[in-house]
Amino acid sequence: MQKTVLITGATSGIGLGCAKKFAENGDRLILTARSQEKLEAIRQELTGKGCEVTVLAFDVRDRHAATAAVNGLSKEWQQVDVLVNNAGLALGLEPEYEGAPDDWEAMIDTNIKGLLTMTRLIVPKMIARNSGHIINIGSVAGDAAYAGGNVYCATKAAVKALTDGLRIDVADSAVRVTNLKPGLVETNFSNIRFKGDTERAARLYQGIKPLTGDDIADVAVYAANAPAHVQIAEVLILATHQASGSVIVRK
Repeated sequence: MQKTVLITGATSGIGLGCAKKFAENGDRLILTARSQEKLEAIRQELTGKGCEVTVLAFDVRDRHAATAAVNGLSKEWQQVDVLVNNAGLALGLEPEYEGAPDDWEAMIDTNIKGLLTMTRLIVPKMIARNSGHIINIGSVAGDAAYAGGNVYCATKAAVKALTDGLRIDVADSAVRVTNLKPGLVETNFSNIRFKGDTERAARLYQGIKPLTGDDIADVAVYAANAPAHVQIAEVLILATHQASGSVIVRK
């Protein structure tokens, strides 16, 4: 059955992978990100392949902009069946006591508060109709801190706690809640973390075949299409030679 899927941070990485995989699955898409230009390019690509797509340009850190965008959806797009809270980022690898407060705020406002904003906007309607699915993109970093990860790890630990808490809150309904926890995924994530230092970002993936955004998207589509009585609560997805957030064997 065709679903309407809203994906945040949909213009790159895991979000873009999810957009393409859900499109291949025959679903309708509401794609959000900060760049209208990038959203339009993706919309044109996917509509050319027969997928219905609408786009919303806003920053999930801006609660008022997010609210206006979601509430401004036309009636035919109001029912969101699957919410993929993907928008997120990491900034810096400094020790916690040397971190940049602006970086802390960007991570907390995007990874935690942005997720909460989208949850608050979408989930009440799911509860009202007793149907829906929330897929939060967490991280192996939320299971245990690693060197240089401090605040980013804390935000992904918060994603796990918020996902678990939401699952408890909706347990008397048919709404399902999933936490996907990727390990090493090769996207522009590291370029952002290292603030444009492409060479440093590339070194992170040397000696190991990392995951791709499509790999994580495959799991998201699987979870969203499990039988109605099956709730894929949490999935840890690692590259074959990665054992945890801090144990990576490079060859």
